[in-house]
Amino acid sequence: MNEENNAFVVGGKSFTAVAINCAAKAGEWITTKLGNHSRLELKHSSHDLVTEVDKGSERLIRNLIGTHFPHHSFLGEEGVEPGPEASVQALEDVSDAEYLWIVDPIDGTTNFVHGFPFFCVSIALAYKGEVIVGVIYDPIKDELFVAEKGKGAYVHGKRMGVSEEKTLRESLIATGLPTDQQYALPLNLKEIACIAPEVRNLRIAGSAALHMAYVAAGRLTGFWEIGLNSWDLAAGALLVKESGGTVTSTQGESYTLGVRNIMVTNGHIHDELLHALAKADTKE
Repeated sequence: MNEENNAFVVGGKSFTAVAINCAAKAGEWITTKLGNHSRLELKHSSHDLVTEVDKGSERLIRNLIGTHFPHHSFLGEEGVEPGPEASVQALEDVSDAEYLWIVDPIDGTTNFVHGFPFFCVSIALAYKGEVIVGVIYDPIKDELFVAEKGKGAYVHGKRMGVSEEKTLRESLIATGLPTDQQYALPLNLKEIACIAPEVRNLRIAGSAALHMAYVAAGRLTGFWEIGLNSWDLAAGALLVKESGGTVTSTQGESYTLGVRNIMVTNGHIHDELLHALAKADTKE
């Protein structure tokens, strides 16, 4: 098998088509539950929520993928115990997988719980540790963001490209508020205080995956957040790369599935944002 040409198809089945179908079906089901969830549980902190809808969405996606690709590995947020240590271990446990599906069944659960219309389904497929397919679906806006490695990224069937801002001063930047209230949240708040005066404006809308899709689509100039997991980032990272943007850790290191502190930009402002974050981290 020629891996470069056929990495997206096995036995006549398109990985991307399966990912799109899974995201669409899960998104359709999630919208029927909006405002109608019955159980709300806390995970790692009072900011880290899960409902039976998250769990049902993940089961739906896992079962559909298993029907088409029963020998593939699967890493979903709701199958992992809460906390950063468990997340790191869960990724390590599947590090040898040839094909690994990485799924966040609802990215933006807090928004979903409150009826705030900014959440999505995020599905990625990694081949030998490298993401080759990324799909993010916003069921409220019925927006489907799709990327294949080396083949570009698309929304509404149209090719996406990152924005053209050249400086932070011109930029609309997004971030998040981490669920880890002991370490990550205070650090991110310090970064926000440092970055906010340097940019055109900041947005904190509550879904890392959708923020990254918006960078890919040119709606945001950049996004950073710390303390995230592979299921938050994998699909969005590929979308940004395939749209011509830059994806690194907040320290400027190359993106891998193990990165937890993420920074994505249109590329033009990447070094400037890295420098600004570095100054925030060193401030007393």
